[in-house]
Amino acid sequence: MAEKFAVKKGDKVVVLTGKDKGRSGEVLSVLRKDRRVLVSGINMVKRHTKQSQTDQGGIVEKEAAIHISNIALQDPKDGKATRVGYKTLDDGRKVRFAKRSGEVIDI
Repeated sequence: MAEKFAVKKGDKVVVLTGKDKGRSGEVLSVLRKDRRVLVSGINMVKRHTKQSQTDQGGIVEKEAAIHISNIALQDPKDGKATRVGYKTLDDGRKVRFAKRSGEVIDI
């Protein structure tokens, strides 16, 4: 069963808890089954990779998934964390909006 999440790939989000609290980044992917997201530059971990024909190998730093409850969407107006609401526009489109400022997120 696919759940509905307030964040999508490409959204700007703010980290609410953890070692990267207060930092923001862009959502790279949403892992629906695990309820986690990958955010650029957030929750960086070091991976020791073996050399292959294409890769040099060594210690590679990359993003690890962070739980969806530990992030919030960034308000387009002031850049602070906001909750997300849904409303239908006059032309019939259903869009997301920032509850903090009332600004429409989807274009």
